[in-house]
Amino acid sequence: MGARWVARTRQPGVRHRRVTGGRRRLLAACALLALLVAGCPAPEREAVDPGPLPVDWRQVRLPSPDGQGRIVLRDLAACGGRWYAAGAVADPAGGTSPAVWSSDDGALWTPVPVVADSYYGQRSVLFSVACRDGIVAAVGGKVGGAHGNPRVGTWWQRDDGTLVEVAASFETYGGPQAVNVSRLAAGPAGWLIVGNRSSGAAAWVSPDAAQFTLIEGAPELASDDRGVTWAFDAVAGPSGWLAVGGVLAPGRIDRDPAVWVSGDGRGWQRSTLPGTEAYEEVQRVVLVDGLPVGVGLRGRAFGAWRQESAGWVAGGVFGRVADGFPSLGALAVSAGRMMAVVSDGERYGGWLSVDRGDEWRAVELPLVAPVGAQRSVSLVGVGERWWLAVDDGTVTSLWVGRLTPTS
Repeated sequence: MGARWVARTRQPGVRHRRVTGGRRRLLAACALLALLVAGCPAPEREAVDPGPLPVDWRQVRLPSPDGQGRIVLRDLAACGGRWYAAGAVADPAGGTSPAVWSSDDGALWTPVPVVADSYYGQRSVLFSVACRDGIVAAVGGKVGGAHGNPRVGTWWQRDDGTLVEVAASFETYGGPQAVNVSRLAAGPAGWLIVGNRSSGAAAWVSPDAAQFTLIEGAPELASDDRGVTWAFDAVAGPSGWLAVGGVLAPGRIDRDPAVWVSGDGRGWQRSTLPGTEAYEEVQRVVLVDGLPVGVGLRGRAFGAWRQESAGWVAGGVFGRVADGFPSLGALAVSAGRMMAVVSDGERYGGWLSVDRGDEWRAVELPLVAPVGAQRSVSLVGVGERWWLAVDDGTVTSLWVGRLTPTS
């Protein structure tokens, strides 16, 4: 019958087993495998991607201050039980006018009166907003003039709640030494704007946001024989200001991450953070449990740096750059959790860390957010909720989200 039998004496009441040649070889192979397994480690299992963390996003509506025009949002802020959204209203012809909204619950928003006197102020888009002690201030700009450079200005809030343009000389933010004006921060010491001049990283300081003083060419802050400096963002702490950015050392083609500290915004001390040979820079900074955490580019991905009692240490790496120019669109903290919205060169994606930047997990966003000109994201966290504004160049939407219980 095609099978090979093993001769065996039959005995009454004993069940005899037929063993084929193939079965014999199988038993031998199993015995050999058992010996091998006993001396070899088990094969590693490929990590399973758990997928993005789910978030319950709900859209929030903003009223247009004049009843018509497209709402443009560029930044969000919250303090003292109030929320603020800043940007502009755009007409069908492409003209813009500065606009701010406020809310006392994050759900129902009302326009804040805005008064601008200058030609460019009346056309500005407010791109950075900050608040403290129930007072809000903003920085805005509009491209114009013979060279097409941004004409930057600031706004401060009067006692009646109106946001008023601050008169300033052209060279305070512009002029032949101008490079860019980045972000506004508020704290116990007053108000601080960081940006860059031809001399390197620079700052603008004010006790009340009613008038800013330019600090350029300052030792440690500005470029020097140790490298060319660039500042992106700042945050206020108990002892003063912390600014973040990068420094390009002589003979190098990539930046190293850097931070600056100052008690008054005028005198600064620089520190270079732990880095690699890749291009690295800190683009945003927040306080998590009272200590600063910066996030920015780390080669072809994103990374975190955080301050510990012994100094700054490098945190985890997350995300990957697909193509184009990557950037950190927004960074915020809510209930000790840190959320970053980053651009991989094609679209924005959300990432969450619950341990001050060591581990990161992808987070669901409420919609696809492509990257490009006139497109942006902004984010703020309060309690256990997140407010996210997404402008795709055609429509701006504002969302409030909460991580689901399974998160």
